[in-house]
Amino acid sequence: QVQLVESGGGLVQAGGSLRLSCAVSPSSFSLDGIGWYRQAPGKQRAAVAGVSKDGYTNYADSVKGRFTISRDNAKNTVYLQMNSLRPEDTAVYYCAGRVGIQNKYWGQGTQVTVSS
Repeated sequence: QVQLVESGGGLVQAGGSLRLSCAVSPSSFSLDGIGWYRQAPGKQRAAVAGVSKDGYTNYADSVKGRFTISRDNAKNTVYLQMNSLRPEDTAVYYCAGRVGIQNKYWGQGTQVTVSS
């Protein structure tokens, strides 16, 4: 029922910024939260940031102070603002829609590459 589409990835130099978008359709009303995850080659998928339906946010320690998750309910879009990017942030970034405790829906991913 719910479809998530990520966009905004690209190539950026260390210290730069990117903003990722996750478009949710037809709406996020049925979701309890939306999160951003990332996966680097040869590594496990890791949580990056999340926002619950009531607006609560949480972040991985590695991105606290650098990344900000936000939502625009009118546009059915969740954003991940990434500042002070590091080469270690290089990964495919996915958004996920949570129902209860399960990430039931996933987007196709968008590549973020940070060069040094």
